[in-house]
Amino acid sequence: MLNRRRFLRAAAAVGSTSLLAAQASAQQTPAPSTAPAKIDLRNAVIVIAPGERPLVERTAVAVLTEEVFKRTGIKLQTSTTFPASWPKGRPSIVLSPQLIMANHAAWTYDNGPETKPEGFRLYTHLGDVWIRATDSRGILFGVGRLLRELDWAQGELSLTGPVNIGTSPAYAIRGHQLGYRAQANSYDAWNAKQFEQYIRELTYFGTNAIEAIPFQDERKTPVLKFPRREMNKAMGDICHRYGLDYWHWLPAEFDLSNTAERNKLLGQCDQLFHDCPIITGIFFPGGDPGNNPPELVLPFLEDLAKRMLPVHPNARLWLSLQLFNKEQIEYSYQYIEREKPNWLGGLICGPSSPDPAPTRLRLPKQYKLRLYPDLTHNKLCQYEVPEWDQAYALTLGREATNPRPAEFAAIHNRYAPFSIGFISYSDGIHDDVNKVVYSAMSWDPKSDPRDIVIHYARAYFEPKTANEAADGILALERNWHGPLADNGSVEGTLLLWRDLERKAPQLKTNWRWQMNLLRANYDAFVRRRLINETKLELEANQILIKTPVNPAELMADAMKILNRAVDQPVSPDLRARIADLCEQLYRSIGLQTSVPKYHAIGAERGAVLDFIDYPLNNRWWLEDEFKKVAALPTLPQRSARLVELGTWENPGPGSFYDAVGNIAKSPHVVRAESSATDPGKIRQPGMTYWWWDQGKSRARLPWQVTTFPAAMLYDGLAENGTYVVQSCGYGQALMRINGDLITPTNDAREAGQRKQFPVEAKYLKGGKLVLTWDRPKDEGNLNWRQKSRLAEVWLIRKG
Repeated sequence: MLNRRRFLRAAAAVGSTSLLAAQASAQQTPAPSTAPAKIDLRNAVIVIAPGERPLVERTAVAVLTEEVFKRTGIKLQTSTTFPASWPKGRPSIVLSPQLIMANHAAWTYDNGPETKPEGFRLYTHLGDVWIRATDSRGILFGVGRLLRELDWAQGELSLTGPVNIGTSPAYAIRGHQLGYRAQANSYDAWNAKQFEQYIRELTYFGTNAIEAIPFQDERKTPVLKFPRREMNKAMGDICHRYGLDYWHWLPAEFDLSNTAERNKLLGQCDQLFHDCPIITGIFFPGGDPGNNPPELVLPFLEDLAKRMLPVHPNARLWLSLQLFNKEQIEYSYQYIEREKPNWLGGLICGPSSPDPAPTRLRLPKQYKLRLYPDLTHNKLCQYEVPEWDQAYALTLGREATNPRPAEFAAIHNRYAPFSIGFISYSDGIHDDVNKVVYSAMSWDPKSDPRDIVIHYARAYFEPKTANEAADGILALERNWHGPLADNGSVEGTLLLWRDLERKAPQLKTNWRWQMNLLRANYDAFVRRRLINETKLELEANQILIKTPVNPAELMADAMKILNRAVDQPVSPDLRARIADLCEQLYRSIGLQTSVPKYHAIGAERGAVLDFIDYPLNNRWWLEDEFKKVAALPTLPQRSARLVELGTWENPGPGSFYDAVGNIAKSPHVVRAESSATDPGKIRQPGMTYWWWDQGKSRARLPWQVTTFPAAMLYDGLAENGTYVVQSCGYGQALMRINGDLITPTNDAREAGQRKQFPVEAKYLKGGKLVLTWDRPKDEGNLNWRQKSRLAEVWLIRKG
C-alpha cells in the first residue's frame, strides 16, 4: 500500500485537483470494501485527471462513453472533479493511469499486475468503479474489460459487485493482420471508420498490434473503394490514437536480383515510412509468396533498414523462414550469428515455417520469436479442422465462418511458450471468434475458452443472452467434429440459434450474430442434403447391379434417382434463409460469400453461397462414367463396368472398403490423436482436401480428399482365408503389412487406377492385419500437389 509520504509526493505531480486527492488520502485508506451487489451506473460520471491527458487515455474515455451510448442510449458525463463534491447518488468510474489519484479508494497492491506494462486493476469500492494502471494502454484495456463486465440494456447500465480484477498480459505481442487488399473476403469493402470500430473491439480482449498489407495484391475489385496508400495511413493513425503497435507484412514476389523492381519496392517503402505516424515492425516472409534465397533477402533487408530507421528508429525488421530449404535455413542462422544485425527484431514462425521449438533453440537470445498462426483457414492450411466431414469441406471451403475456440485455445498454449507473442494471419472477419480467443489466451493462458466466449457474447451481443449464445458458438465448433450424418447435435444447434433469434430480435442487424446464424443454418442444410444424397446413391447402385438386359435403361433409371437431389431438393426454406443471411452480411459488414453476386475475389475466399448445391454424392462422376460405359463395344463389358460401379464401396461379404480421407467412411483408419494433443498434426496426419476446377471438380469424391493414415487395422479376419489389398490414389504407395514392405503385383499410379498387394498367409495368424505406409523419399523436390497420395483402400477376400 502507498505510504503517506510517497503518495503526497506523487500526488503533487498531477496538479491542484490531485492535491485535494492527496488531502483525502492523508489517512491510510483501507483496501476496497465489499461493494453493493449491484452498482447502478445510469447516472455515473467518468473521472479523469485534470489537464491535458495523453492521447490514448482520451481515446479510452471516448471508447467508454461511445460504446455505453450505443448499447444503452445513456451518455455518461466526464469530469476532472472528485466525487466528494458531487450530489449524492452519482457513482464514479475513475480512470487512474498512474496509481496516484487518491480519494475514498486510494489503494493498490504493491507489485500488483496493475504496476506492470499494459496491466490494470478493475475494482469496485463504496459504490464506485476504478480502473488503475501504470500506462495508457492499461487504461484502454481496463475499459475493454469493464465493457465486458457491465450489465446493460436500452436505458439500463449497472455492474454486479464486488469486482476486483488485477491482471497483466503474459505475452508482449498480441495482434492480428487486417490486410486491405482484394484477397480478403471482407476487409477490402471497409472504410476507415469500420476499421477503427473493428480494431477498437479487438482491444477489449487485449489486442495491442495490427499488421497491415500495404502493397501486395494489386487486383481491382468493385468493393475496394479507397486507395491502398490512403488506407495504410488511416490504419496507422488509428493505431497511433489507440496506442497500438503498427506492423506491415511486406513480401517480395519478384526476383530480388531485378534492380528495377527492387528499387521500386524500396521507393514504395520510403513513402510508407513517411506516411505512417508509427511503425513497429516489418514482417518479411521468406516464401508464400516469394521465392528468393536468403542471399538476396538479407541484403535487401539491410537496405530497407537504412531507409526505415532514420524515420522510425524503434522499428525492427522480422524474417520468416517460410519455404526455405535446409541449406537456406542454415545460411540465415549463420548470417544472424555472424552479423548480429541491430535492425533485426527476430524470426517469425507461421505456415510452412520450421517449428517454433527448434527455431527458438537456434536463434540467438538477443532476438525474439514471434508466431504467425493461421486462424482464418479450414483446409489446405496450417491448422486444418480435425475430423472434418468431407461434405463441409466441399461446401464451406477454406474461409467459412469458423469459430474454433476450444481448438485454438489448445493450439495457443502448445506453441506460445516458445515466443513473445503473435500476430495472426487473417483474411476476413469470418475468424472473428478465433481472433478473440487467441488474444485472450495470449493475455492469460489459463483462461477457460467458454469464459472467453461468454465475454465475447457479452461485449458484442448482450449480457442477457450471453451464456446461451456462447454455448451456441461452442456448439458450432462441435458441429464440425466427426461424421456429419451421425451428428444429431447439428439440428440441436440450429434450434438453439432459432430460439436465440426469437429472444433477441434486436440483434438481427449485428454482423457477428448474422454469421453465427448463417453457420447454424448452413450446417443443418448440408447435413440434410448429405443424408438424402447418400440414400439416393445407394438406391442408384442397387439399380446398377441388376442383371442387365439393357444397360442404357439401367443407367437412365439410376440417373433419374440421382437427379432427385435437383428435382426434389431438401429443405428449400433453409436454403432461402442461407441466401438471405448472405445478403444481410454483405450489406452489414461487406462479407463476400459469392463471386458473381457479392464480388468475392475467388471461389476459395469464403464464397460459400456458390457451393451450397455442390453434389454430396458421386452423381457427377457417375454421370461421366455412364458416358464411358455407353461407349464400350460389347454388352458384357458394359454390364461388368456397371456392376463394378455399383459395388465400388461394397465389395461383398468378408471384404472391406475405406475412403481413407473421409471421416465417415474410414472405419479401419487408426486415429489416436486429437487436436488438443496433436494440434500441428505431427503424429496423426491430416487430410488434404484438394481444390480442382475451382472447387467444382466432377471427380469421384474420395479422390478429392486424401491422406497417408498413421495405420489401418483389420481384426477378426479368417486365418485360412485368401485376401488381397487394393488401393487407389496417385503416385507411389509404399505399403507395409504387419511391418513388412510389400511389393504390389499391379503398381498402377494414375488417379482412379488400383494397385494390388497380395496378403500372404503368414500375416493372417491371429486374424489381424496392420497396414502402414512409408513416405516416398524421392519426392523432396516435388510441389506438394504432385506428391503421392492415398484415397481408397479395399481388403478383398477372394472366393
